[in-house]
Amino acid sequence: MARNINLTWLRSFEAAARHLSFTGASEELGLTQAAVSLHIRSLERQLRSKLFHRRARHLSLTEMGKAYVTTVRQALADIDLVSASLFGPRATQTITVMAPVSTAALWLAPRLPVFKRDFPGIDLRLVTNIWTEATKLEGVDVELRLGRGDWTDAAAEKLAEETIVPVCAEHQRNEIRQTSDLLRGPLVHILGHEGNWERVFGASGCVIEPGVAQYFMDTTVSALQLVAAGGGFATVLSRLITPQTGVAPIGEPLPFPEAHYLMRRVSKRAVQPEVELFETWLRDQFATA
Repeated sequence: MARNINLTWLRSFEAAARHLSFTGASEELGLTQAAVSLHIRSLERQLRSKLFHRRARHLSLTEMGKAYVTTVRQALADIDLVSASLFGPRATQTITVMAPVSTAALWLAPRLPVFKRDFPGIDLRLVTNIWTEATKLEGVDVELRLGRGDWTDAAAEKLAEETIVPVCAEHQRNEIRQTSDLLRGPLVHILGHEGNWERVFGASGCVIEPGVAQYFMDTTVSALQLVAAGGGFATVLSRLITPQTGVAPIGEPLPFPEAHYLMRRVSKRAVQPEVELFETWLRDQFATA
């Protein structure tokens, strides 16, 4: 049932079982408490069994956890002894993650240093594509897409609904008081999402007048750079707006018909533990962002 179990997960489980505390385990292992918790949830997911009872300020082993920890403890001791004497340190594992270019650059990449700090034994290769349909790259372990979830080439797990909001440069935020002020332009359109301005103006009863200056950009990254420089206004995913982008939202976010999905292609290969760990981490990032 459970093959290729990640050794790091087992170490986190054993330490947490010994301390009966995720905090105690994290201090011993030099990891964050969140990392230890994620290790154990990933292990429970693979084993399809709860190992701990989690209550406020109290952690205890389930009956299955009690039965498992003794064997795990002895196995870890044996593995450490044999591995160190025969093979030396455990090799770092690398996984390839593919995501839409703007999601990767503006949202995912800034979070990866925290992942690497918490999981130093996993290296990441992040690749991007502008159009989410162009997903034929071989060797991708984790694939993230933005769309309507109607693909037929792979199973799609929805991670998060999305919203859109107009943005202006930070230094312009006091000049824009209502949606109609955006009509002074220039309006920045992002290819593939040209209908966003109609959604924004339609929600406030405004109409784009002929003669408004316009730009057309192929990515949200380039659109935000233009806006931050004071070159116009854009409508982007709310998720992608951070202090580092140099832009400010205008008004309230609006519903967006597309969402972020985690893709899983049909394959005869077993999903590697480090891939499952990253997917669990990714779910948590979308759930808390």
